[in-house]
Amino acid sequence: MPKLHLLDGTYELFRSYFGAPPRKAPNGGEIGAVHGVMMSTINLLQEEGVTHLGAAFDSEIRSFRNALYDGYKSEAGVPPELLAQFPIVEDAMEVLGVPVWRMDEYEADDALATAAVRFADEVEQVVIMSPDKDMTQCIVGKKIVGFDRRKKAFIDEDGVMEKFGVGPESIPDYLGLVGDTADGFPGVKGWGAKSASLVLAKYRHIEQIPLEADLWDVTVRGAERLVETLRSSITDALLFRFLAVLRRDVPLTETLADLEWKGVPRERFIDFCDQYGFGSLRDRPKTWID
Repeated sequence: MPKLHLLDGTYELFRSYFGAPPRKAPNGGEIGAVHGVMMSTINLLQEEGVTHLGAAFDSEIRSFRNALYDGYKSEAGVPPELLAQFPIVEDAMEVLGVPVWRMDEYEADDALATAAVRFADEVEQVVIMSPDKDMTQCIVGKKIVGFDRRKKAFIDEDGVMEKFGVGPESIPDYLGLVGDTADGFPGVKGWGAKSASLVLAKYRHIEQIPLEADLWDVTVRGAERLVETLRSSITDALLFRFLAVLRRDVPLTETLADLEWKGVPRERFIDFCDQYGFGSLRDRPKTWID
């Protein structure tokens, strides 16, 4: 059976924008991040074992979660020259022959979570190529694993436990308590990584944590204070957990066969390179579809 690689396209675009040199398209617009993502993806597709690939993007940074919490991540603060590259990078991935999931109501992470669960039984392994903490809730044993491309590091279920002190099923609860700055919600005041991991290792989910310190069957420094803040902020904690839960029901239409990479469609790719001044990329692909 093949492995399935799932690419967090939005993360890749941000990573490229802040890591690759700037570059101008023939029309004068900034295009360096797109160029970087294309280079990176071409290299990925030439790696041994990368046969099935899907990429998810936040076509709109706002999602259904913004309607639930005003502070949730949005386009605020994102450089305009980066925002302008969002639709272009989705086209770029398609001209490389990679299936693209363009998310607006949902988020890219929801699409990756859905695909991971849907195809897990059909492949040897699902590799979610994202370093995001919230993606670790999808990890299952060594069957569904995470991979940080920047650090070249895998994480399996044992690794999640080692890193966070809780299993994948408790990651949304963990984020609900400690917050997630990347997604824009603060968590519960006073709760940090150590206290959250100790308590959730025992109780697993927020609603199962006793709201009286005397009832805790785990020793945590400042338990009285933690209980007090949780009791007064329980509604927020449960909301933040809900925001952190990734959807597994995004309406993706592709089958596993659709995710098999067969090569780069030559004519579309060359036209795209000419349009954006990517002459150095024209001969980089090794497998073509004529």
